[in-house]
Amino acid sequence: MAITSALTNTFKEELLGGYHSFNASGDTPAGSAFKIALFSNSATLGSTTTAYAASNEVSGSGYSAGGKALTNTGVAKSTVTSYTDFSDVSWTSASFTARGCLIYNSSSISGLTANAAVCAIDFGGDKTVSSGTFTIQFPTNDSSDAIIRLTS
Repeated sequence: MAITSALTNTFKEELLGGYHSFNASGDTPAGSAFKIALFSNSATLGSTTTAYAASNEVSGSGYSAGGKALTNTGVAKSTVTSYTDFSDVSWTSASFTARGCLIYNSSSISGLTANAAVCAIDFGGDKTVSSGTFTIQFPTNDSSDAIIRLTS
């Protein structure tokens, strides 16, 4: 099993089809609702992942299946790169081990796969929290660092 950091193939197709919106104010026109779920080292996630599924999702105190809602920090562009990112997200009073995560679109949009996968992220090793706070810190929302970047 392995987690590979990648935008999913289906996400790229759905993006061009207009199914995902990352606008921070109201998420229009698509009404997208992005979530993040955490997975163990037994999970297989990467570019071919099509949708969120609970198989090999972490379990433990402070974590609920399906993960947490994300807050988008907006869409912007530089000369050749368009980008978007999310605010940091935390699980408190938590005890679990995670190897990576899946960002997915939980919206019920006609034509969009249910819980459509956006990207998988490998943490580079197991990360464990024991009766503490588990935080995912997203990078700066700019053309060099944002979690989702499209460039020519």
